[in-house]
Amino acid sequence: MKKQMKNYILPLAAVLCAVSLAVMVFALTRQEVQTEMGEFTPPPFDGGAVVGSPAVPEGLGWQELDAKVYKAGICGKFIPKGNTADVWLTNPESNTVWLKVRVLDEKGNTLGETGIIKPGEYVQSVTLDTVPKTGQPIVLKIMAYQPDTYYSEGAVSLNTTISVE
Repeated sequence: MKKQMKNYILPLAAVLCAVSLAVMVFALTRQEVQTEMGEFTPPPFDGGAVVGSPAVPEGLGWQELDAKVYKAGICGKFIPKGNTADVWLTNPESNTVWLKVRVLDEKGNTLGETGIIKPGEYVQSVTLDTVPKTGQPIVLKIMAYQPDTYYSEGAVSLNTTISVE
């Protein structure tokens, strides 16, 4: 009887091993990949966007920045008037990305931001939630997105200070 039992143990162990292996392979191939991402709310389009190229007044330091993947036009001189400031953010028609600008203080806090503009559009000003003091350093962070998917195409920052007219 012991000999008969020994004859069954090895094949039974082999079958159990094969079944375990099959279950593991099945579980690994059927497992759904779950990616945990934070809640993303697409930024709105800017209601003040204008189609065309802006006629920027002299003395505001308007320049076109080349971020390799895209270009963006913006003023380097930042002069708040009440709770707005003219930035003349321009998204050249040659771009394939959507742009927006975020105004940050020296600690990285958001002071205000535009909505998204499409290629061939510009927005004159940005509304500020907090108006910084004259001379305070700020960062104008231009952010680019792939159309429709909102995947980031990178950002470029322009360091400047609050100016007076």
